[in-house]
Amino acid sequence: MSESLFGIHAAALELRSQRMGLITSNIANAGTPGYKARDIDFAAALKARMSGMDTQQATESASLYRVPVMPSLDGNTVELPTEQVAFSENAVGYSATLQFIRGRVDTITRALRGE
Repeated sequence: MSESLFGIHAAALELRSQRMGLITSNIANAGTPGYKARDIDFAAALKARMSGMDTQQATESASLYRVPVMPSLDGNTVELPTEQVAFSENAVGYSATLQFIRGRVDTITRALRGE
């Protein structure tokens, strides 16, 4: 029902939420030796999700490891500035997607009220 009601935005919101969790995990493990930073190719994940995969499958199929600009000696590939930018960009996208969904819900609510 959510796909017919909200279109691509419901899937996008789920994927942005998954990506947010992955980025926060990267930030939390910035000091963990050997930790490999991961991210999601959002466009690929959304395409996979819209082609019929569930959110988890789409996320896993579009997951990739970050290649660090300046590798650390302990093998950790988390670069905080990169993660902060990715977090901010994803947060803006999440907020925009949520606004689209809110607008759709408001339209439906007004229609049900007969306004």
